Amino acid sequence: MNIPFLSFTPQHSPIREEVLAAIAAVYDKQWYVLGDQVKAFEASYAEFNQVEHCIGVANGLDALHLALEALGVGPGDEVLVPSNTYIATWLAISFVGGTPIPVEPNPATYNIDPARIEAAITPRTKGIMPVHLYGQACEMGPIMDIAQRHGLWVVEDNAQAQGATWQGGIAGSFGSVNGTSFYPGKNLGALGDAGAVTTNSSELADKVRTLRNYGSQKKYYNEVIGHNSRLDELQAAVLSVKLPYLMEWTQQRQAVAELYNQQLAGLGDLILPVTAEGATHVYHLYVVRTAHRDALQRYLQEQQIGTLIHYPIPPHRQQAYKHMGIQEGAYPIAEELALTSLSLPMWPGMSETEVAAVAAAVRSFFESI
Repeated sequence: MNIPFLSFTPQHSPIREEVLAAIAAVYDKQWYVLGDQVKAFEASYAEFNQVEHCIGVANGLDALHLALEALGVGPGDEVLVPSNTYIATWLAISFVGGTPIPVEPNPATYNIDPARIEAAITPRTKGIMPVHLYGQACEMGPIMDIAQRHGLWVVEDNAQAQGATWQGGIAGSFGSVNGTSFYPGKNLGALGDAGAVTTNSSELADKVRTLRNYGSQKKYYNEVIGHNSRLDELQAAVLSVKLPYLMEWTQQRQAVAELYNQQLAGLGDLILPVTAEGATHVYHLYVVRTAHRDALQRYLQEQQIGTLIHYPIPPHRQQAYKHMGIQEGAYPIAEELALTSLSLPMWPGMSETEVAAVAAAVRSFFESI
Protein backbone atom coordinates (compact mmCIF):
# COMPACT_ATOMS: atom_id res chain seq x y z
CA MET A 1 0.00 0.00 0.00
CA ASN A 2 1.38 3.39 -1.04
CA ILE A 3 0.63 5.81 1.80
CA PRO A 4 1.66 9.44 1.29
CA PHE A 5 2.63 11.71 4.15
CA LEU A 6 -0.41 13.87 3.40
CA SER A 7 -3.50 13.47 1.22
CA PHE A 8 -6.05 16.21 0.59
CA THR A 9 -8.50 13.91 -1.17
CA PRO A 10 -10.76 12.97 1.78
CA GLN A 11 -11.12 16.66 2.66
CA HIS A 12 -11.41 18.19 -0.78
CA SER A 13 -13.49 15.68 -2.70
CA PRO A 14 -16.73 16.08 -0.65
CA ILE A 15 -16.58 19.91 -0.81
CA ARG A 16 -15.34 20.26 -4.38
CA GLU A 17 -18.54 21.76 -5.75
CA GLU A 18 -18.85 24.16 -2.81
CA VAL A 19 -15.31 25.41 -3.31
CA LEU A 20 -15.65 25.77 -7.07
CA ALA A 21 -18.92 27.67 -6.64
CA ALA A 22 -17.25 30.04 -4.18
CA ILE A 23 -14.36 30.64 -6.58
CA ALA A 24 -16.78 31.23 -9.44
CA ALA A 25 -18.69 33.78 -7.38
CA VAL A 26 -15.49 35.77 -6.83
CA TYR A 27 -14.63 35.50 -10.50
CA ASP A 28 -18.03 36.77 -11.55
CA LYS A 29 -18.15 39.63 -9.05
CA GLN A 30 -14.84 40.97 -10.40
CA TRP A 31 -13.66 42.35 -7.04
CA TYR A 32 -10.44 40.53 -6.27
CA VAL A 33 -8.66 42.43 -3.47
CA LEU A 34 -10.03 43.32 0.01
CA GLY A 35 -13.64 42.72 -0.91
CA ASP A 36 -16.66 41.08 0.65
CA GLN A 37 -15.10 37.61 0.82
CA VAL A 38 -12.20 38.80 2.99
CA LYS A 39 -14.55 40.74 5.28
CA ALA A 40 -16.86 37.74 5.64
CA PHE A 41 -14.06 35.32 6.42
CA GLU A 42 -12.45 37.73 8.89
CA ALA A 43 -15.75 37.97 10.76
CA SER A 44 -16.27 34.19 10.76
CA TYR A 45 -12.73 33.38 11.85
CA ALA A 46 -12.82 36.00 14.61
CA GLU A 47 -15.96 34.34 15.96
CA PHE A 48 -14.41 30.88 15.67
CA ASN A 49 -11.24 32.04 17.40
CA GLN A 50 -13.15 33.87 20.16
CA VAL A 51 -11.56 37.26 19.47
CA GLU A 52 -12.91 40.66 18.48
CA HIS A 53 -10.76 41.11 15.38
CA CYS A 54 -9.30 39.01 12.58
CA ILE A 55 -7.21 40.67 9.88
CA GLY A 56 -6.48 38.57 6.80
CA VAL A 57 -2.93 38.79 5.46
CA ALA A 58 -0.88 37.13 2.76
CA ASN A 59 0.70 34.34 4.82
CA GLY A 60 1.56 33.17 8.31
CA LEU A 61 5.02 34.76 8.40
CA ASP A 62 3.53 38.14 7.50
CA ALA A 63 0.95 37.65 10.25
CA LEU A 64 3.69 37.36 12.87
CA HIS A 65 5.77 40.12 11.28
CA LEU A 66 2.89 42.60 11.21
CA ALA A 67 1.85 41.65 14.75
CA LEU A 68 5.33 42.50 16.03
CA GLU A 69 5.51 45.68 13.97
CA ALA A 70 2.15 46.79 15.35
CA LEU A 71 3.55 46.31 18.86
CA GLY A 72 6.51 48.54 18.01
CA VAL A 73 9.23 45.90 18.35
CA GLY A 74 12.54 47.19 17.03
CA PRO A 75 16.34 47.05 17.26
CA GLY A 76 17.63 46.08 20.69
CA ASP A 77 14.37 44.44 21.72
CA GLU A 78 14.58 40.81 22.81
CA VAL A 79 11.75 38.36 22.20
CA LEU A 80 11.65 34.97 23.92
CA VAL A 81 10.91 32.23 21.42
CA PRO A 82 11.08 28.41 21.39
CA SER A 83 14.45 26.94 20.49
CA ASN A 84 12.73 24.19 18.45
CA THR A 85 10.20 26.04 16.32
CA TYR A 86 9.98 26.45 12.55
CA ILE A 87 12.27 29.27 11.49
CA ALA A 88 9.39 31.57 10.49
CA THR A 89 8.85 32.45 14.15
CA TRP A 90 12.43 33.68 14.41
CA LEU A 91 12.34 35.42 11.02
CA ALA A 92 9.38 37.56 12.06
CA ILE A 93 11.41 38.90 15.00
CA SER A 94 14.42 39.54 12.77
CA PHE A 95 12.30 41.39 10.19
CA VAL A 96 11.45 44.10 12.74
CA GLY A 97 15.04 44.32 14.01
CA GLY A 98 14.46 42.40 17.22
CA THR A 99 16.58 39.61 18.65
CA PRO A 100 15.15 36.10 19.09
CA ILE A 101 16.16 34.63 22.44
CA PRO A 102 15.73 30.83 22.46
CA VAL A 103 13.99 29.08 25.33
CA GLU A 104 14.06 25.29 25.46
CA PRO A 105 10.82 23.27 25.24
CA ASN A 106 9.32 20.80 27.61
CA PRO A 107 10.82 17.57 26.18
CA ALA A 108 7.51 15.74 26.72
CA THR A 109 5.18 18.16 24.92
CA TYR A 110 7.70 19.98 22.62
CA ASN A 111 6.11 23.33 23.52
CA ILE A 112 8.02 26.16 25.19
CA ASP A 113 8.61 25.30 28.84
CA PRO A 114 7.09 27.93 31.16
CA ALA A 115 9.53 26.87 33.88
CA ARG A 116 12.44 28.04 31.71
CA ILE A 117 11.02 31.37 30.56
CA GLU A 118 11.80 33.60 33.54
CA ALA A 119 15.50 32.70 33.53
CA ALA A 120 15.76 34.09 29.99
CA ILE A 121 14.19 37.47 30.80
CA THR A 122 16.55 40.48 30.73
CA PRO A 123 15.98 44.25 30.87
CA ARG A 124 15.81 44.15 27.04
CA THR A 125 13.04 41.54 26.91
CA LYS A 126 9.83 42.94 25.44
CA GLY A 127 7.70 39.87 24.88
CA ILE A 128 7.16 36.13 24.57
CA MET A 129 6.22 34.24 21.39
CA PRO A 130 4.87 30.80 22.33
CA VAL A 131 4.34 28.41 19.42
CA HIS A 132 1.53 25.87 19.62
CA LEU A 133 3.76 23.27 18.02
CA TYR A 134 2.44 20.29 16.03
CA GLY A 135 -1.13 21.17 17.06
CA GLN A 136 -0.92 21.16 20.87
CA ALA A 137 -1.87 24.31 22.75
CA CYS A 138 0.89 25.73 24.94
CA GLU A 139 0.41 26.06 28.69
CA MET A 140 -0.90 29.57 28.28
CA GLY A 141 -1.93 30.11 31.90
CA PRO A 142 1.62 30.10 33.31
CA ILE A 143 2.94 31.95 30.23
CA MET A 144 0.42 34.76 30.62
CA ASP A 145 1.14 34.96 34.36
CA ILE A 146 4.86 35.40 33.68
CA ALA A 147 4.17 38.02 31.03
CA GLN A 148 1.93 39.99 33.38
CA ARG A 149 4.44 39.89 36.25
CA HIS A 150 7.22 41.22 34.03
CA GLY A 151 5.20 43.68 31.95
CA LEU A 152 5.67 41.73 28.71
CA TRP A 153 3.33 41.25 25.77
CA VAL A 154 2.57 37.83 24.25
CA VAL A 155 2.26 37.01 20.56
CA GLU A 156 1.03 33.47 19.85
CA ASP A 157 2.24 31.62 16.77
CA ASN A 158 -0.90 29.62 16.08
CA ALA A 159 -0.03 28.35 12.61
CA GLN A 160 -0.35 24.69 13.59
CA ALA A 161 -3.08 24.60 16.22
CA GLN A 162 -6.29 26.17 14.97
CA GLY A 163 -8.99 25.02 17.37
CA ALA A 164 -6.68 23.71 20.10
CA THR A 165 -7.42 24.90 23.64
CA TRP A 166 -5.75 25.57 26.97
CA GLN A 167 -8.17 25.19 29.90
CA GLY A 168 -11.06 26.03 27.59
CA GLY A 169 -9.49 29.10 26.01
CA ILE A 170 -8.70 28.75 22.33
CA ALA A 171 -5.19 29.09 20.92
CA GLY A 172 -4.73 32.42 19.21
CA SER A 173 -6.94 34.29 21.69
CA PHE A 174 -4.61 34.75 24.68
CA GLY A 175 -1.92 37.08 23.37
CA SER A 176 -2.04 40.81 22.74
CA VAL A 177 -1.98 40.05 19.03
CA ASN A 178 -1.41 36.69 17.35
CA GLY A 179 -0.64 35.14 13.98
CA THR A 180 -1.84 32.07 12.14
CA SER A 181 -1.22 30.46 8.76
CA PHE A 182 -3.62 28.99 6.24
CA TYR A 183 -0.90 27.36 4.14
CA PRO A 184 -2.55 24.43 2.28
CA GLY A 185 -1.24 21.76 4.65
CA LYS A 186 -2.48 23.46 7.82
CA ASN A 187 -5.55 22.19 9.66
CA LEU A 188 -7.48 25.02 8.02
CA GLY A 189 -5.72 25.37 4.70
CA ALA A 190 -6.29 27.61 1.70
CA LEU A 191 -5.35 26.67 -1.86
CA GLY A 192 -2.20 28.76 -1.63
CA ASP A 193 -0.51 31.07 0.84
CA ALA A 194 -2.76 32.88 3.32
CA GLY A 195 -2.71 33.96 6.93
CA ALA A 196 -4.39 36.07 9.58
CA VAL A 197 -3.78 38.16 12.68
CA THR A 198 -6.12 37.77 15.66
CA THR A 199 -6.52 40.22 18.52
CA ASN A 200 -8.97 41.72 21.01
CA SER A 201 -7.34 45.14 20.69
CA SER A 202 -9.04 47.58 18.33
CA GLU A 203 -5.90 49.73 18.32
CA LEU A 204 -3.63 46.86 17.28
CA ALA A 205 -6.18 45.63 14.74
CA ASP A 206 -6.24 49.06 13.10
CA LYS A 207 -2.45 49.16 13.00
CA VAL A 208 -2.27 45.75 11.32
CA ARG A 209 -4.97 46.69 8.79
CA THR A 210 -2.96 49.78 7.92
CA LEU A 211 0.37 47.98 7.74
CA ARG A 212 -0.96 45.20 5.49
CA ASN A 213 -2.19 47.71 2.89
CA TYR A 214 0.81 49.93 2.09
CA GLY A 215 0.40 51.81 5.36
CA SER A 216 -2.92 53.15 4.15
CA GLN A 217 -6.51 53.14 5.40
CA LYS A 218 -7.70 55.45 2.63
CA LYS A 219 -6.58 54.80 -0.93
CA TYR A 220 -3.52 56.87 -1.90
CA TYR A 221 -3.19 58.32 1.62
CA ASN A 222 -0.31 56.60 3.40
CA GLU A 223 0.01 57.11 7.13
CA VAL A 224 3.03 54.88 7.75
CA ILE A 225 5.55 52.87 5.78
CA GLY A 226 3.56 49.69 5.22
CA HIS A 227 3.53 46.45 3.28
CA ASN A 228 1.52 44.70 0.60
CA SER A 229 0.23 41.72 2.57
CA ARG A 230 -3.47 41.21 1.91
CA LEU A 231 -5.51 38.04 2.12
CA ASP A 232 -6.68 37.25 -1.41
CA GLU A 233 -10.41 37.24 -2.14
CA LEU A 234 -10.23 33.80 -3.76
CA GLN A 235 -8.41 32.30 -0.78
CA ALA A 236 -10.85 33.94 1.63
CA ALA A 237 -13.75 32.40 -0.30
CA VAL A 238 -12.16 28.95 -0.09
CA LEU A 239 -11.44 29.35 3.62
CA SER A 240 -15.05 30.38 4.26
CA VAL A 241 -16.21 27.11 2.72
CA LYS A 242 -13.74 25.09 4.76
CA LEU A 243 -14.11 26.74 8.17
CA PRO A 244 -17.44 25.06 9.08
CA TYR A 245 -15.80 21.66 8.53
CA LEU A 246 -12.73 22.37 10.67
CA MET A 247 -13.91 20.84 13.93
CA GLU A 248 -15.14 17.70 12.14
CA TRP A 249 -11.74 17.39 10.48
CA THR A 250 -10.10 17.98 13.86
CA GLN A 251 -12.05 15.10 15.39
CA GLN A 252 -10.90 12.88 12.53
CA ARG A 253 -7.28 13.86 13.17
CA GLN A 254 -7.70 13.07 16.85
CA ALA A 255 -9.23 9.69 16.00
CA VAL A 256 -6.25 8.86 13.77
CA ALA A 257 -3.88 9.88 16.57
CA GLU A 258 -5.72 7.64 19.05
CA LEU A 259 -5.36 4.69 16.67
CA TYR A 260 -1.66 5.38 16.39
CA ASN A 261 -1.38 5.64 20.17
CA GLN A 262 -3.02 2.23 20.59
CA GLN A 263 -1.10 0.46 17.86
CA LEU A 264 2.36 1.95 18.48
CA ALA A 265 2.49 1.67 22.27
CA GLY A 266 5.44 -0.17 23.79
CA LEU A 267 7.68 -0.39 20.71
CA GLY A 268 11.36 -0.24 21.54
CA ASP A 269 12.46 3.30 22.37
CA LEU A 270 9.62 4.87 20.39
CA ILE A 271 8.24 7.94 22.18
CA LEU A 272 4.64 8.86 21.34
CA PRO A 273 3.05 12.34 21.64
CA VAL A 274 2.17 13.56 25.14
CA THR A 275 -0.50 16.17 25.79
CA ALA A 276 -0.12 18.47 28.79
CA GLU A 277 -2.87 18.44 31.40
CA GLY A 278 -5.26 21.26 30.56
CA ALA A 279 -4.29 21.33 26.88
CA THR A 280 -5.91 19.82 23.81
CA HIS A 281 -4.11 18.62 20.71
CA VAL A 282 -5.48 18.98 17.18
CA TYR A 283 -2.68 16.91 15.59
CA HIS A 284 -1.52 19.08 12.76
CA LEU A 285 1.31 16.57 12.94
CA TYR A 286 1.71 13.21 14.65
CA VAL A 287 5.33 13.23 15.76
CA VAL A 288 7.17 10.28 17.27
CA ARG A 289 10.75 10.08 18.50
CA THR A 290 13.40 7.39 18.37
CA ALA A 291 17.18 7.18 18.37
CA HIS A 292 16.70 5.11 15.20
CA ARG A 293 14.85 7.91 13.41
CA ASP A 294 16.85 7.95 10.16
CA ALA A 295 16.78 4.18 9.81
CA LEU A 296 13.05 4.11 10.54
CA GLN A 297 12.41 6.78 7.92
CA ARG A 298 14.40 4.83 5.32
CA TYR A 299 12.54 1.63 6.19
CA LEU A 300 9.14 3.30 5.87
CA GLN A 301 10.16 4.83 2.56
CA GLU A 302 11.04 1.34 1.30
CA GLN A 303 7.52 0.32 2.34
CA GLN A 304 6.11 3.24 0.30
CA ILE A 305 5.08 5.17 3.41
CA GLY A 306 5.78 8.90 3.41
CA THR A 307 7.20 10.72 6.43
CA LEU A 308 8.74 14.11 7.13
CA ILE A 309 11.10 15.53 9.75
CA HIS A 310 9.82 18.58 11.64
CA TYR A 311 12.47 20.02 11.89
CA PRO A 312 15.93 18.67 10.99
CA ILE A 313 17.89 21.80 12.01
CA PRO A 314 16.94 24.08 14.92
CA PRO A 315 16.88 27.80 14.10
CA HIS A 316 19.98 28.57 16.15
CA ARG A 317 21.99 26.10 14.05
CA GLN A 318 20.79 27.47 10.71
CA GLN A 319 23.24 29.39 8.53
CA ALA A 320 20.80 32.33 8.61
CA TYR A 321 21.48 32.74 12.36
CA LYS A 322 25.17 31.98 12.36
CA HIS A 323 25.79 35.64 13.20
CA MET A 324 24.30 35.07 16.66
CA GLY A 325 27.29 32.92 17.54
CA ILE A 326 25.29 30.23 19.33
CA GLN A 327 27.44 27.13 19.62
CA GLU A 328 26.37 23.56 19.05
CA GLY A 329 25.12 22.08 22.30
CA ALA A 330 23.83 25.39 23.67
CA TYR A 331 20.24 24.18 23.35
CA PRO A 332 20.48 20.41 23.77
CA ILE A 333 16.74 19.66 23.93
CA ALA A 334 16.09 21.36 20.59
CA GLU A 335 19.08 19.63 19.06
CA GLU A 336 18.02 16.22 20.39
CA LEU A 337 14.51 16.70 19.04
CA ALA A 338 15.94 17.57 15.63
CA LEU A 339 17.86 14.29 15.60
CA THR A 340 15.08 12.00 16.80
CA SER A 341 11.69 13.36 15.64
CA LEU A 342 9.70 11.85 12.79
CA SER A 343 6.24 12.86 11.56
CA LEU A 344 4.03 9.96 10.47
CA PRO A 345 1.22 10.24 7.89
CA MET A 346 -1.67 12.28 9.24
CA TRP A 347 -4.71 13.81 7.58
CA PRO A 348 -8.48 14.04 8.15
CA GLY A 349 -10.21 11.04 6.65
CA MET A 350 -7.17 8.78 6.87
CA SER A 351 -8.64 5.29 6.99
CA GLU A 352 -8.17 2.74 9.77
CA THR A 353 -6.61 0.46 7.15
CA GLU A 354 -4.02 3.09 6.29
CA VAL A 355 -3.23 3.76 9.95
CA ALA A 356 -2.91 0.03 10.59
CA ALA A 357 -0.53 -0.33 7.64
CA VAL A 358 1.71 2.44 8.94
CA ALA A 359 1.66 1.00 12.46
CA ALA A 360 2.43 -2.49 11.16
CA ALA A 361 5.42 -1.19 9.25
CA VAL A 362 6.73 0.64 12.32
CA ARG A 363 6.28 -2.52 14.42
CA SER A 364 8.06 -4.55 11.77
CA PHE A 365 10.99 -2.14 11.86
CA PHE A 366 11.40 -2.40 15.63
CA GLU A 367 11.10 -6.18 15.52
CA SER A 368 13.97 -6.24 13.03
CA ILE A 369 16.49 -4.27 15.09
